[in-house]
Amino acid sequence: MKRLMPSLITIVLSLVLALVGAAITYSAPSEARANITGSDFIMQATPTPQARDKSVIGSTDQIVVMGGVISAIIIIPILFSIKSWQ
Repeated sequence: MKRLMPSLITIVLSLVLALVGAAITYSAPSEARANITGSDFIMQATPTPQARDKSVIGSTDQIVVMGGVISAIIIIPILFSIKSWQ
């Protein structure tokens, strides 16, 4: 039981994190378009002007590196603590 507990805690925390992440990013479908009346067909929205693209090629490289660093900061202590459980 002592060896099973850390694995169980890790699995439960991962499941909770996944469910919370899914709950936060879920967006319910809008019911505004469910009741379309005749007047809705007459009204037309004005088109949004196209925005100028200011992105730079390769600008996400630093984001990827930072994600790797953050992952390492999280995973390495977990691996060290798992070795201490055994």
